[in-house]
Amino acid sequence: MISQNTAQTRTRLLLALWDLGGTQQEVKKGQFTKRIVSKSQKVADYQSIFEELQNQGAIAISKKGYSLTSGKGLEVLGEDLRSGDFKFEGTIVGTWAANALVKWINQIDVAVVGADVLVNGKSAITSYDEFKPVALEVYDKLNQNYNLDDLVPIYRIRREIGDQISREDFNEWLLEMQKNDIVQLIGGEMTDITPDKAEDSITTKLSGLRYYAKRLSSAN
Repeated sequence: MISQNTAQTRTRLLLALWDLGGTQQEVKKGQFTKRIVSKSQKVADYQSIFEELQNQGAIAISKKGYSLTSGKGLEVLGEDLRSGDFKFEGTIVGTWAANALVKWINQIDVAVVGADVLVNGKSAITSYDEFKPVALEVYDKLNQNYNLDDLVPIYRIRREIGDQISREDFNEWLLEMQKNDIVQLIGGEMTDITPDKAEDSITTKLSGLRYYAKRLSSAN
């Protein structure tokens, strides 16, 4: 079992993942575990904390590695580091941890992307519950302003929301809205389709490329 307090261990995991560039790219499992797992421990000892962070939306786990979410992950890490409960155990602190903390202090103004941080003057979207009303507001505005007859191109919704949200979260949460019968994603044809517009649409596993979103009458 892990000797450290769970909260302290969680902070150490998040700090290591951030230091390894986990917000920009997926960190390979071998590289990450080499950083955090000592000779007297096993990766399995950390499993419950990995699962907690994944369920919290702070990290993403794939078969190949780990990544730190730029919204929730950095928010949790920032809160943990500022907590009075955080400390390193033992008499020796790893060089990587000391250097990571120095880097964090130097970059803290741009590293923490919580819900109160602005992206181009707008709040970053870090959860499905935040995304849903924004997406519906953008849908209604585009539909009304451009007379789109209730078929709003997905690429226009994505571009209107812009950098407030990652591409992956946009895809996941728009599909979640369809699952919850809030919108319907429709394929068909788009006469002015271009490669970049297709890329900014959504591809579903079962139905292929979807170009349009239609708000259902029952949606709130």
